[in-house]
Amino acid sequence: METAIKILLVEDEANFAAVMKSYLELSDFSVDHCKDGQEGYEHFIKNEYDLCLLDVMMPEIDGFTLAKKIKKLNPSIPLIFLTAKTLKADIIQGYKIGADDYITKPFDSELLIYKMKAILNRNSGEENESDKKEFEIGTYKFIPRLRTLTSGTNEYKLSPKESDLLKLLCESGEEVLPRTKALKIIWGDDNFYTTRSMDVYVTKLRKYLKKDASIKIENIHGSGFRLLISK
Repeated sequence: METAIKILLVEDEANFAAVMKSYLELSDFSVDHCKDGQEGYEHFIKNEYDLCLLDVMMPEIDGFTLAKKIKKLNPSIPLIFLTAKTLKADIIQGYKIGADDYITKPFDSELLIYKMKAILNRNSGEENESDKKEFEIGTYKFIPRLRTLTSGTNEYKLSPKESDLLKLLCESGEEVLPRTKALKIIWGDDNFYTTRSMDVYVTKLRKYLKKDASIKIENIHGSGFRLLISK
């Protein structure tokens, strides 16, 4: 079963947000709605999203500040501003932060869906040669492009960060994957929070791979991790 594309919608106007959430869900997106920037940031930290839709004028944390925080955690996350701020300076600021689109209210909801799909398709097509590889990990087959990990009849659909981390481990062979390298590539930062977050993802990967006792993700203290497969 195909996993629904997960959207973070951060919008403080309740009626507009409810209508927007319903419309997106009718278009087969999975939507988490947050009423302000602080709540949106907390959701982004705890969950995996494929795209963010952000209002600009919000309490607690405004949309521009939230976008900067999100991009710091995940520089590659697609992001669209949905806002009543129509000044050229605001639009330019939105794009400078890294927005994929800046849509002013009111707008055509159907057009938004097409724009979202175009952005998501474009991002999924931006893959280098290593993204096209398949990796054999003991009795498992890992396809980064599809984010699938398969063993026999069991198939796991990995989250983007789980897939990125496993891919880096596979590409490192039996060499140590430096913790700082993984944190910079996947999380965009190596602060305390992202370090703890990486440990959680390593634990998740170990759980997926536990059916094959020959596979081990070894923690090299003070250095990083190494993927080992005993012969």
